[in-house]
Amino acid sequence: MKQNKWIALGLAAALSLGLFAGCAKEEEKQDDQQPQDEKTENQDQNGGQDAEGGDLLQRIKDKGEIVVAMEGTWAPWTYHDETDALVGYDVEVAQGVAKRLGVDVTFVEGEWDGLLAGLDAGRYDIMVNGVDITEERAEKYDFSTPYAYNRTAVVVSGDNDEIQSLEDLEGKSTANTISSTYAELAERYGANVTGVDDLNQTFELLLTGRIDATLNAEVTYYDYMKAHPDANVKIAALAEEATHVAIPMRKGEETASLLEAINEALDDMAQSGELTELSEKYFGTDISKN
Repeated sequence: MKQNKWIALGLAAALSLGLFAGCAKEEEKQDDQQPQDEKTENQDQNGGQDAEGGDLLQRIKDKGEIVVAMEGTWAPWTYHDETDALVGYDVEVAQGVAKRLGVDVTFVEGEWDGLLAGLDAGRYDIMVNGVDITEERAEKYDFSTPYAYNRTAVVVSGDNDEIQSLEDLEGKSTANTISSTYAELAERYGANVTGVDDLNQTFELLLTGRIDATLNAEVTYYDYMKAHPDANVKIAALAEEATHVAIPMRKGEETASLLEAINEALDDMAQSGELTELSEKYFGTDISKN
């Protein structure tokens, strides 16, 4: 009996030690897991940049793919044709750059503000969407050499003779994509800007008399009139100087080699005449030269 009692006590002790060890191991596992979860969450919030790091051009070449952000609703820069295929001047410029980098191109479409935010977060490698270089943007992004030059047009209804210059926008109502170059310019001249999603919405507001004017690229106006020849709108004024259109990317050493490679690609496209051909194809004139 006494021997059985000692055996029972020994078994109980062993079981207790096993349970304790199991609990300790589980707690250790949970402790190890927690920092990893936090790290993963931080990586997600930072667009995965902390996880990848290093030279962006090399990562692009390793993947064999460059991710390009664009709106897809701004003809003839980026838009969908009658077959719903994504086409446009910027689409073919991006394809030409990707070809010279030796990689495929993946386009991601979205609204203007979301594209810039995605570029900041590292979800996109570059943005090719008729982006004008401004002082404010140049502080935040690195830009390629310009691949297009564009004058800003003040567009009004056909019977509006009150607005004849940018200065006449003071106190008037306009519409543009918020944070776009054109919205910023209109605000600078004292206009009250209504935010819109795309060009068609802008012209709808103008044609129905809900805004006084809109600012946009001169070539975009002509492209719109080509598709809507009976639209009662006109150019009231043109900016004296052309804006410089280029490809923005995140600033820093991470993108230095990518910037150099893209500049080389654009220079090759200019020297070969490809940019001129694309300009004439989509705009009817060469906007690749200033």
